[in-house]
Amino acid sequence: MGDLHDPKPVLLLIAVCSRYEEALAWAEQRATRAFGELQLKSEAFSFTETDYYQTTMGIGLKKQFLAFQTLVDPGRLPQIKIATNEWEREFAEQFECDEPRPLNLDPGYLTLAKLVLASTKDHAHRIYLGQGIYAEVTLNYRARAWQKCPWTYPDYQREDFQAFFTQCRETMRG
Repeated sequence: MGDLHDPKPVLLLIAVCSRYEEALAWAEQRATRAFGELQLKSEAFSFTETDYYQTTMGIGLKKQFLAFQTLVDPGRLPQIKIATNEWEREFAEQFECDEPRPLNLDPGYLTLAKLVLASTKDHAHRIYLGQGIYAEVTLNYRARAWQKCPWTYPDYQREDFQAFFTQCRETMRG
């Protein structure tokens, strides 16, 4: 029988997606108020891999990653996902936009070995965490590179995204 241990703290990441610059800025401000200062922030990448969000979010989407200085307990992921879902609703109510979902926030975390994303949707490869939230290992780090899984979203397979995740990983190594 193995000994029980508390998990090591992880690097909180939030993917922010919108076609509105003010939504990206609002999300950063809202997230830093909740989780503290940023360790790193990616550029706002063009999000072109799918048109899945076009009907609810419009065209010309940008995706930006926020990584926070303060490491968090990975067990907080359900609470964080619930909070970011509420922030999406809050933004949609505060700002008059043509789309029903002008802001998409996807939290997750990074360890030296993996990138985990939270979801409200169940699937064969997702594990239930509680409170209606599931998690999946989206990427894993082996042989000095990020490795995709069969279910890894196409944008998370991009070299520029992975370069940012590597930069985040390096900050964790110290």
